[in-house]
Amino acid sequence: MGANLGDAVGTLASACAWLSELPATTVHAVSGLYRTAPWQTQGPDFFNAVAAVDTRLTAPDLLHALLALELRAGRERPYRYAPRTLDLDLLLFGSACVDSVVLTVPHPRMWQRAFVVVPLSEVAPACVSTQALRAVQGQVIERLPGGWPVEGVTWGPQAG
Repeated sequence: MGANLGDAVGTLASACAWLSELPATTVHAVSGLYRTAPWQTQGPDFFNAVAAVDTRLTAPDLLHALLALELRAGRERPYRYAPRTLDLDLLLFGSACVDSVVLTVPHPRMWQRAFVVVPLSEVAPACVSTQALRAVQGQVIERLPGGWPVEGVTWGPQAG
């Protein structure tokens, strides 16, 4: 999840709470909060995190719910990689592989982006190889100190 417009950190915290309100869905862990420069665009820095959830929703239903949460946060899509109030991507869905017109899982570009790989390694270390971390080590990413508590959520291992 990421945001770089408005109260980005507050919106990400709200998104964690909203995820826990989805039907048949439980948020188990959320990584620490990271700041990065915009990816392939201009604008304010992004704040990013990764949430680990269990859900009985199907992957397409979960994607539909994530898009609805983006709209709830005022997300607009004027052009690709535009600044945004909230961006929620479905990175992995268990061991499932999905390749449809609207959804590809695993996310096709996740291993190229430190703002995904580094926080993912906090909440799902078994999913992230040393090679994957090495591949993004040249990208600038800053882990912000402390946590940003959302009731009922376990924050990443280094969160305060």
